[in-house]
Formats: sequence, C-alpha cells, structure tokens
Amino acid sequence: MRTAFFHDERCFWHGGGNYALTLPVGGFVQPGGGLPENPETKRRLVNLLRVSGLMAEIDAGSGAEASHEDLLRVHPASYLDAFKAASDAGGGELGLRTPFGPGGYELAALSAGLTKAATFAVLEGRARNAYALSRPPGHHCLPDWPNGFCLINNIAVAIRAAQAAGLARRFAVVDWDVHHGNGTEAVFLDDPEVLTISLHQEWNYPLDTGSARVRGAEGSNINIPLPPGTGEESYLEAWDRIVAPALAKHRPEAIIVACGFDASAMDPLGRMLLRAESFRRLTRRAMHAAESLCNDRLILTHEGGYSEVHVPFCGHAVLEELSGSAIRVLDPLGDTIGARQPTMRWIDETSRYLAELAAEFEL
Repeated sequence: MRTAFFHDERCFWHGGGNYALTLPVGGFVQPGGGLPENPETKRRLVNLLRVSGLMAEIDAGSGAEASHEDLLRVHPASYLDAFKAASDAGGGELGLRTPFGPGGYELAALSAGLTKAATFAVLEGRARNAYALSRPPGHHCLPDWPNGFCLINNIAVAIRAAQAAGLARRFAVVDWDVHHGNGTEAVFLDDPEVLTISLHQEWNYPLDTGSARVRGAEGSNINIPLPPGTGEESYLEAWDRIVAPALAKHRPEAIIVACGFDASAMDPLGRMLLRAESFRRLTRRAMHAAESLCNDRLILTHEGGYSEVHVPFCGHAVLEELSGSAIRVLDPLGDTIGARQPTMRWIDETSRYLAELAAEFEL
C-alpha cells in the first residue's frame, strides 16, 4: 500500500473578504495583501510535489463533500442553515475572521470530505497512511461558531463519521499547528474516547484558550503551551516527554495529526523556529507511535501555515517521510533557520517547564 494524498483544486477557490493580513480593510487600514489564509501555500505544495516527482509515488485523488448527516454529527442544524443561507446569498462572515464567498458552504463541506476520505482510506486498509490537503482549515471551528479561518471542523467530522460507520471508536488527535486547536478541544472535551493534544505558541490565537489546566473527561485533553521562540529541540522533547506517553496511555485505534506549518520560522502569524526538517522529525515520531499503538493507522490533515515560500518545503518533507520516498527536496531556508535556534540556556529552561507539565499530566 502507498501513501494517499487527498486534494481538490476547488478548495483553492475558497475566497475571503477584503482584508490586510487579519484586519478588515477600512478606516486607516489600507487595502492590500489579503488574508494570510490564501490558496497559494497549498497550491504551491501540490506544484512542488509534481515537479519533484513525489506525486507519482503516492496515490493522489479527491473526495466527496461531507454529507449533511456527517456535518450534523458535529455542528447544530441552526449553524449549518445560517452558513448555507449566507453562502447561497453570495457569502459573508459568521464568526471571527471567517469570511467566505458564494459556494463557501459547499467548499467547506468538500474540505471536510477530504479529511473524511483520508481517514476512511486508512481505516479501511486502502492506504498505508494518508494526508488531506484540506482548505478551509478546521481546528478552530467550534460546533456553533466559526473562527480563525475555520468554518467546519474537518477532523471532528471525520472522526464522528468513522465512529458512525463502525470503523473505530478510540482516536487521538495531535495538533502541532502554532495556534491552539480550540475547536477540536471543544468538540471532544467531554469524550474520553478521543484524546486531544495541542502543542501551540502560548496565547497566540485564540487569546483565551489553550491553558494546560483544561483537562477534559478523564484527562483526555492535553494542552502544551510553548513560549514564543521555541525551536526544534524543544518541540521534539515535548513529543517525547508528553505526547508519546499520553498516546501510549490512551491506546488509540488511529492517530490524526492536525498538521499546521505555521510553527515555521518564516510564518507571519507565528513566532516559532521550526524548519522543514523539524516537521519531518515530528512526522517520524507520529509514524512510530502509529506503528506501535494502532497498526500504522495515521492520518494528517492540513491546517494553518501562511508562508507561501516555506510551507511547500515543510509539506514536502512530511510527505517524503510518510511515503518512504527516496526523493529529497532541500529546504532552502533550513540552514538559516538552524542558525537561529535557541541557545542551550533557553532549551534547558523549556526542558524544565516540560518536565513540570509532564508531572502535572502524570506522564
């Protein structure tokens, strides 16, 4: 079996409003630039996969829109009806930083459908592992309120669909997007069968969530807020010291990674110091966990990441690792980012902090 890769050109046609970075244009905010959540980061990843030859080594395809029944398992009818009505009327914005244009509802359902297709491909034994290039992203979307560019919670929809189909019950979600996965946390906070783990820059976005004190049902939620400027070594230590033991304790039937690339040192919305090799090493650890705990059942779905130049190299490194390909594309910014890593003084300080968190989580 090969790695499956789910993407769809239509997802790149999802559009936002008249923004400059994350600010609505108006007053003294001059037009220009648009939302950082734009199609080019993901389209350029697809282009790089084709140019490098890696696309020919994986099973690439699309998926169907998530059905209304799929969406209702996570989102109330009142929210879906309001979203659909606004979408049919030409678009709008229902939450915080969630603009969409005509057909936005169908595009969000398609994005969720790609994550569902990736999850089912792995759980049904049709793929070695899978990656969903979903857009719009999903991990900030609460059941009844979208925010942070997220309109449907893609991972939650996929998990609930898989549970309804009898493919698996126990899941673990590891979110290494630089922003807290507040939506996924909210959906599963009272569900001990779904472990949610979020590694994120502390108090980046949202400003009021992500505390390590939020534990959920039977301790099934783990937040690992990291200080701005955290580099590769500390991310890997966080995985080894907290994420890996938590996964082993939970014993999931499948692991889903909310794969954001905004912890890249080049990202405009994050202040972390990762490079493509960092994401390769995190992926390697996720694969090892899936191999030892759940028969290699590993799914990654794309979340944030807003550097048009760097995201394609980070994503390519992840897919190189997932597929076991011998193809290598050099990260042209890797050496520069490597030279900017924190000194041992700050690595040691973060290590002490991670040890304290692990003790609090009883890991």
